[in-house]
Order: sequence, then structure tokens, then C-alpha cells
Amino acid sequence: MSPMVVGAGRPKRFAGRGAAHFGAGKVPVRGLHARLGRLPRMAEPAREIDEPDEPEDGGSDPVPRGARRTAGRRKRSLWKELPILVVVAFALTFVIQTFVAKVYYVPSGSMEKTIHGALVGGDRILANKVVYDFRDPEQGDVVVFKGPDTWAPETGVSAPSGWFRKSMAALGSVVGVAPPDEKDFVKRVIAVGGQTVQCCDTKGNVEVDGRSLNEPYIYSSDPENSALAFRPGVRDCTTGGTDTTYGSRRCFAPVKVPAGQLWVMGDHRDDSDDSSYNCLGYKSSAPQAAGCSRPIPVDNVIGKAVLKLLPVADFGTIGNPDIDPTASASGPTAAVPTTGGVLLALGLRGGIVLTPARRRRRRLLGPRVPRPSTGTIFTLK
Repeated sequence: MSPMVVGAGRPKRFAGRGAAHFGAGKVPVRGLHARLGRLPRMAEPAREIDEPDEPEDGGSDPVPRGARRTAGRRKRSLWKELPILVVVAFALTFVIQTFVAKVYYVPSGSMEKTIHGALVGGDRILANKVVYDFRDPEQGDVVVFKGPDTWAPETGVSAPSGWFRKSMAALGSVVGVAPPDEKDFVKRVIAVGGQTVQCCDTKGNVEVDGRSLNEPYIYSSDPENSALAFRPGVRDCTTGGTDTTYGSRRCFAPVKVPAGQLWVMGDHRDDSDDSSYNCLGYKSSAPQAAGCSRPIPVDNVIGKAVLKLLPVADFGTIGNPDIDPTASASGPTAAVPTTGGVLLALGLRGGIVLTPARRRRRRLLGPRVPRPSTGTIFTLK
């Protein structure tokens, strides 16, 4: 039955007009109303409803026009959000490298073969800044530290010129690809405050408190002919010297490390400007031996080198072997995480509640002034 359009007003009555007037088979309007009843008045016109477009290929899953408009808005909003995401990513990287761990580029060869210098590509290492909030550096640790004023840069790092190069250098330093700060060093801890360090024993090993250290990581490109060559009975600490110098330049007189400071040396002793460098070859009676030692304050330590990140071929952990096993055997020590453990993963950096009292005092009051020690002065170059 086809739809019927009915007027909005009340239909007119056709009195006296029956079937004869309308013709055979036709029903008068009065009779139609009687059969269908009074129709309700149309209150408002019908509204058009969006229908999905028919797919061109005859598929059964058309995409509504509203969904297309939403997808367009999403595409436009992505380009607006992308710069924000980049800024947030760099901000998070900056926070992590400032308080938790930081990547450093090593140009010097003073830690060969443990860490490679620029001559063989230059390693990028990760320094954990968390672990030393809970303990002090120990013998054998490889540490990154800010060099005291008496320390000269081991490599020449030219400062960038121009605002663009300076901006790129600052940006690169966030991710560890820019040249390093010329006053940042990486060395291994040989002795801590209160210990006495000297070189050498009869085999050419460094001694701490009279005990010979076990240092399997020491590297020399030419052990027999290097500047620090050691030949027992020919060129050592008792033979071949003078009143003020030793027969081997590897030797140096005993030095007691002041409290709160560290004696650090490079693994590549032939090419390392470290705590012993200015003392090498001189006996305690030599004028050059006065004030030759250069320990560093514990407060200058930035973090513990724990991982080699790049290049990929050098990827791996940086170990801290027990270089003084005799001292370790004298008594048990509390187990301390060497890489920060869960704290590094969670991004924590010793808050005011977790930080030990001594470290908290250092941060609030500043570094302690070292006490004067006999034979130990910090003015060299």
C-alpha cells in the first residue's frame, strides 16, 4: 500500500455526497475517516539522518562520514603533539642523566684496555650516580669524577664556537655524543682515605698498607721498553737509582691518603696522568717529591662506571675486581649493590630520607675542607 499524505488541518466534510458522486469503487472521505480513525497532527517535519556511504567495491563494511572527519582531526593533532613528545623525551633524558645515570664519552687512552680511547674509536660509558649515595667508593671501582684544579686535561678538547655549535654541543651532551668536559676524568680507585700507597714490591706491583695488589687489568703497549719498565735486579725500586731517584720510573715513595679522599690511577699506567703521575721515579728525599701526590676528594666523584654502551663491539659491563684480597680476608664486609640495583631501575636518587647522614650533611653544608697531611700538598701544575 503506497503512503498517503494527509493534511495538517481537519479534513472537510462532504455532506450529502455518497458513492454515486465519487463513482463506483471509490470511498468518500467520511467513510475513510470512519475506518482509519482520526489521524494525529504532524508536530514537526522529518529530519534527515546521516546514512553510511555505500562502498564502491560492493563491500559490506562502509566507513561513516563522521569517522572520516575524526580520522582527519587525529592526523592534524599528531603533528601538534609530536613537538611536545620530543620535548618531553629530552626533558626525561636530562633528568635521568642529571640524577640517576649519565653517558660519558672517553677520548683518553689512560684506561686501556678496560675502556678504549679515541685512538680506537672512543667508548661511551654509563656512570651510575645512585650507588655512591649509599656507600663510598671502594678499591677497584672505576669512577668518573670532576678533576681538581691541579689536574690538567689529558686530551685537548676545543670549545665549540658560535651559537649553533654551542647549541648542538649542549644537545649532544644530553645523550653522550658531544665532546666531554675537559675536567671530567675516569680512573680506578687504588686506595681510600687512611691507607698508605706506594710502588713497588719486588715484582713491580703497587702496595697498599704493605700488601701487594692484584691488578690483572694493567696494560702496557711495550712493557720492556716503556717509560715505566720494571726489571727486577736491574731497574727496580732498589737497584739502578740515585739518592733521589729510583732505578725504575714506575716506583714512587709511600703516601698516606687523607681521610675523605681517594688515590686513583689509570689502567694504562704508561699513559695516565693520575694521582701518582708527578711522584713517579722520585724518592721521598727528592725536592720534587714534596707535594707531588694528587688524591681527589670523594665529593668530586660523579658516579661509578658500570657499562660500556658504544661502540656495539665493546658493549659490556665494567668490572671492579677484588684488587686487595688480603684486606678483604681480614673481616667480612656488608654486601652493597655495585650498580644501583632496583634503585637505578626505578630512577631513585637518595632522597633526604634515604640518604645516609654523612652524605646528607655534605649536600647541605658543602664539601669538607681536607685536613693538612704531612707530605701531601695539592698544588702541582
